[in-house]
Amino acid sequence: MHASLAVTLASLSVQDWSCPVCPLASKSSPHQMQTLAVTVAYLIYDLACCLFDKRVKLDNTIHHLVSIVGLVAGLAYQRCGSEMVAALWITEISSPFLHLRELLKELGYNNTDLNLAADIMFAVIFTFARMVGGPYLTYVTLSANNPLLIKAMAVGLQLVSAFWFYKIARMVMYKLSRKASSNKVAATQ
Repeated sequence: MHASLAVTLASLSVQDWSCPVCPLASKSSPHQMQTLAVTVAYLIYDLACCLFDKRVKLDNTIHHLVSIVGLVAGLAYQRCGSEMVAALWITEISSPFLHLRELLKELGYNNTDLNLAADIMFAVIFTFARMVGGPYLTYVTLSANNPLLIKAMAVGLQLVSAFWFYKIARMVMYKLSRKASSNKVAATQ
């Protein structure tokens, strides 16, 4: 739910679609501030829920903390709205497929072609958004006259994305090799 809302709000708050990250290092618009406030509220709630989970995941906790600190800094400075809204769009665009993967597992469709398709869609969108769009956004954020804290959080978020990309690539390779093995077994029978 949040991912869809975040992407919608982020899309609606883009000031110039010919340059979605423009104007750089400028005063945030009221719509951008609202989008960031809704997102930081959700992330604080989600972090609290994650901390009460049976097993706390360090990478997920770091992701939440980097995102929360970055968004709070953006709200406090009332600057960098274009960059932050672009970061929100980039980081949340793959989330519906992440949640679909989890939902399919809960419904008992873990080792099915449908689940594999959801995994691949998630991996492709995540890879394009975070490993193509993310480095570009990090570069423009670092190049612009942004506060040091904003720059540090941009780098931190990109590092978390790179770590998750590694884990996702391993997961996809495992699932595809398992699928190929099961197809070979089925073909020999």
